[in-house]
Amino acid sequence: MALTRRKWNNIIIFATVAMVGILTFLDGQRQTIPDDAQPLFDKQAPLFQLQYDDLWLAQQGFGWQCDPKIINCRQWAEAWSGILVSPIAKPADLATPAHELVIQIRDIETPQLWLIYPEAGLLSSPAGNWYQIPPSLRPQLEPILKLDNP
Repeated sequence: MALTRRKWNNIIIFATVAMVGILTFLDGQRQTIPDDAQPLFDKQAPLFQLQYDDLWLAQQGFGWQCDPKIINCRQWAEAWSGILVSPIAKPADLATPAHELVIQIRDIETPQLWLIYPEAGLLSSPAGNWYQIPPSLRPQLEPILKLDNP
């Protein structure tokens, strides 16, 4: 039994609508923030300085100042100062290497050494607590760097 052109068109239309529906559903799931996500920094203890490996940002007056190599300073600083995390149990195995994250809170002199696993979206506090960064917030936590001109 051969399919007519009209039946093929109906199959293609149905498949297209189904694919758009599935992709819309998946995008909606990716963009949601978990209910247990909480700000890492609050108004009483805001982020003051941050060093991500050899890149840094610091609050200066009413704005942010960053390493000269960073193009998106304000967006990067806002992403870190407003980061949301969910507490989790210690992961069993981490295949990716950690990056050092030195955080200083306003009015606290001693900086804290955290570890971040950007590929997995994990943070480890100095006290050994583990946090998950929602997937929708991870891209903003990576700085955009200037290209070196030869």
